[in-house]
Amino acid sequence: EVQLVESGGGLVQAGGSLRLSCAASGFTFDENAIGWFRQAPGKEREGVSCISRRDRTTSYADSVKGRFTMSSDSAKNTVYLHMHSLKPDDTAVYYCATHAWSWCPDDPLHYDYWGQGTQVTVSS
Repeated sequence: EVQLVESGGGLVQAGGSLRLSCAASGFTFDENAIGWFRQAPGKEREGVSCISRRDRTTSYADSVKGRFTMSSDSAKNTVYLHMHSLKPDDTAVYYCATHAWSWCPDDPLHYDYWGQGTQVTVSS
């Protein structure tokens, strides 16, 4: 079965850095799009970044562009989210997700498989 396991969350100070990992199994890693999402208390789940396997591009939300970088390691079946210049507004539970296709959906509801999430807390 498809499994996605996030790790690497924690408490960091504003301006700090953190690397999140998403270990994947149960699907063709290099053929399916994988996205990072986050959800803060009382807010909608929002897309952070996504790797499209269709055109081998990576997209980012405007709120994190220039600060976050997503990468993919096929040898480890793991994707990463490198987070820099963290702000308190980045505080959220971060999830990775995938679906059966190579492209990145605009709507997170189109992702069929989700990890359990990892908490990122950024202090002022």
